Amino acid sequence: MLNSKNAREELENILSKKEYTVYHKGGKSIFEIWWDKAQKWLADHLEKWFPSFEPAGSAAVPIMIIAIAVVIIGLSLAAFLIIRNRKRNRLLRNQKPLKSREEMNWSYQRHLTEADNQEGAGEYTLSTRHLFLALLLYFDEKEWLTARIWKTNWEYYDELRKVNQQYADRFYLLASFFDEVTYGERKVQRDEYLQFRSAAMEWFEENEPIQPQGERRADRN
Repeated sequence: MLNSKNAREELENILSKKEYTVYHKGGKSIFEIWWDKAQKWLADHLEKWFPSFEPAGSAAVPIMIIAIAVVIIGLSLAAFLIIRNRKRNRLLRNQKPLKSREEMNWSYQRHLTEADNQEGAGEYTLSTRHLFLALLLYFDEKEWLTARIWKTNWEYYDELRKVNQQYADRFYLLASFFDEVTYGERKVQRDEYLQFRSAAMEWFEENEPIQPQGERRADRN
């Protein structure tokens, strides 16, 4: 049998250890300790920002809860945006929009016509692809970039940035949507497709009317 005196001493030794007292200090759980510290930290800052704020007032706790909730939501939103942007940048860096010589040799007008045909059939993913390729080849004709099969959208973005930063930023948004649809297995809804289409068509409407044209030069790589 275990000696009762030795057992009591062993128990006292356990209870005196730092690991135990941290979780049971003052009879509070670790969450309660954390909550008290968070309240104190927030109350100190609220007093600095708003001298009339009274931490001991009846409205103090609800205000602090709301403030903490706002901070948590803000941090969550920031984390979401960072993760999404990293994912988009990874797609832009790795994927090549032009997949074949045939796509390269089509005129941008022909891609626009095909985009209209696919839109009429309700094939918004294919329509998105042809509309984006039309835009890319249009930029090539304007000599804002040089379209090539081996280039990624990130390289096109970098070329546009050297021409006009505003153009590059607009292109980045369209390229991100295109990559998510094409490589991220995202099913395109009609409303978001129409928003994409409107943003893409602005480029053509801002510069010149679209006239029918045959295929592009066949000597492209």
